[in-house]
Amino acid sequence: MHVIDLGKSGLKVPAVAVGCMRISNMNEREVSAFIYTALSNGANFFDHADIYGGGKSEEVFGKALSHLTRENIFIQTKCGIRKGQYDFSYDHIVSSVEGSLKRLGTEYIDVLLLHRPDALMEPEEVARAFSYLKETGKVRNFGVSNHNPYQIRLLQKAVDMPLCVNQLQFGVMHTPMVNSGINVNMYNEAGINRDGSVLDFCRLENITIQPWSPMQYGFFEGSFIDNDKFPELNEVLEKTGNKYGVSKTTIAIAWILRHPAKMQPITGTTNLTRLVDCLKGSEIQITRAEWYEIYRAAGNKLP
Repeated sequence: MHVIDLGKSGLKVPAVAVGCMRISNMNEREVSAFIYTALSNGANFFDHADIYGGGKSEEVFGKALSHLTRENIFIQTKCGIRKGQYDFSYDHIVSSVEGSLKRLGTEYIDVLLLHRPDALMEPEEVARAFSYLKETGKVRNFGVSNHNPYQIRLLQKAVDMPLCVNQLQFGVMHTPMVNSGINVNMYNEAGINRDGSVLDFCRLENITIQPWSPMQYGFFEGSFIDNDKFPELNEVLEKTGNKYGVSKTTIAIAWILRHPAKMQPITGTTNLTRLVDCLKGSEIQITRAEWYEIYRAAGNKLP
C-alpha cells in the first residue's frame, strides 16, 4: 500500500482509507475479520461518523479495537449532522466527540471532520471547540466534509490550526469537480461550476480530498460496477483490468488515484473480497490515455 501526506497534518497515511459506515449490522467477529483484512493489506486508516448506524458502527468497531494496538491505526470520525438539522455549535461538537470516544473505546481521535456545512455556523464557536479538543488531547487533527472553498476560508479565518481534509463525493460516475475544469467557459451542462473549483482550491491549500462512495452513481443510487445501465463503462473497466490482471473495482480506485491531487478514496464495502480489490488500487498506475478512456466511457464528452 502506497502512503500519502494527509494535508498539512504531518501524518503519513495509506493511499486508500477504509470506510466503516456499513459495519453496524456486523458482529464483533465479523468486524475483527474486516479490520484484519484491511490491516493485512496495508490499510490502517478507518473512517467513521457519529451518525453511522446511529453510533453502532463506532461501537462495534471499538469492541474489536480493544484487541489491537491503538497507536498502529488511524481513526477518523465526523460530527455535525443531527435529525433535521446541522449543528456546528461548541456544545454539539464537543459532546459528539466525547460520545465517539466512548463508543470507540479510545482516548483520542486522529482526525475529526465537520460532516456537512451548517448554514448557521459561527467560525469562532467552531474554533473554540477545536481548540478545546486539541488542548485536551481528544482530537489531534481537523478537517471538513462536503465544503466549498469559501466555507473553508471562512472557517480558517477563526480556526488557527490547518484543516487537512475535505471529504467529497467523487468517482468514475461522479465527476463534477473535474468536468467544470475541462469545460471552462462553455455553455454546456458539464461546464457548470458547482463547487467553486474546490479541486484546485484543495490542491493549492494542501488539503487532501477524500472521495466518498467512489463506486456509486448519483446520490446512493447504487454501484456502477457490473451494472447493466453502464455497459460501455464496464467494458472499458474490464479491458483495463485484464491488462493489469485486476478487477474492475481495482481499476475504478486506480482511476481516482491516477489524478495528481493525491486523493485518498474511502472504501464503502463490507465484502472482504471487494475490500481487497479496492485496496489493490494503490498498486496500479494506469496511463493518461486509459484515464481519459474511462472518463469518456462514463458518458463524458471532451470539448
